[in-house]
Amino acid sequence: MNSIKKISGIVWLALGLYAGYFSITSIGLPKFTSGMAGNQSDLVFGIIVLFILTPIIVGSLLTFGYYALNGDYND
Repeated sequence: MNSIKKISGIVWLALGLYAGYFSITSIGLPKFTSGMAGNQSDLVFGIIVLFILTPIIVGSLLTFGYYALNGDYND
């Protein structure tokens, strides 16, 4: 069971890195740049995604993966 937890830790770390990449390149920056061109609602959404949601999502996935990989959930 502990090996499954370690493998899931690696999966969560990879998922956190992919979520950060996807959030920045596919959602955040396109909305942010289109907002700079004049669409105010896209600018606000881009700022929220880039500076609020992305760090929360990536940080929590990476933290959970780190703890699962180190064996803190073995008890």
